[in-house]
Amino acid sequence: MARILVFTLLFFLLQSNVFGLSITYEGFECQSAIDTEDPTQNSATSVQSRFEVIEDSGGGVYRLRLTGGIPRFVDNNRTVCIDKATAIGYSGISGDDVIPQPLDSIDATAYFNGQELIIVVSSMYTDLSAGRYPFSAFSTSRIFTFTNTLVFKFNPLTSSFSLIKLLRNRGFTQTDGSMNSSIPFLETVLPSFNKEVGDKPRILTPFAAIEYKLEE
Repeated sequence: MARILVFTLLFFLLQSNVFGLSITYEGFECQSAIDTEDPTQNSATSVQSRFEVIEDSGGGVYRLRLTGGIPRFVDNNRTVCIDKATAIGYSGISGDDVIPQPLDSIDATAYFNGQELIIVVSSMYTDLSAGRYPFSAFSTSRIFTFTNTLVFKFNPLTSSFSLIKLLRNRGFTQTDGSMNSSIPFLETVLPSFNKEVGDKPRILTPFAAIEYKLEE
């Protein structure tokens, strides 16, 4: 009964006073910016993964702001780092020689039913490798699209959210061409390119405990 009472009180607190609430996880930034299969930590750079409520859309749906990045881990490995480069990514509009820039934060969408919290984050990463070559050949930058779905279980006794699943997918686009070819350009569009071309989105379960603390 005590557990049910605590859960009920915290649930109504979340429903009635969500603005200013956030969940945070402390860790170290990933050593590799782009390799999502490498959870090696950069022990010199501590970072905080933070999801902050910015809008209550009703019905348990919320808009969040992500800063810092999200946990990166692989199967059967207790090492966890925080991936900022791909989880937050780049943004930019062409013109006036402006190139895409890395973002400091990105919006996310969440659903909370009092027991489970589901957060979806979509981002884009570019290697800024676009160029023109001899004989009028050209290629655009390699652009990776990321979608991360984080599934948490709420623990009302500790006011924390345990990450229990991470669904991750990476897509890829690039255009190559030459003005001297009968085919002016070729486009590569891969909706799923995680470990290899055309593979399936990854479904990952953390081997180590990843606890996000509820803060005001």
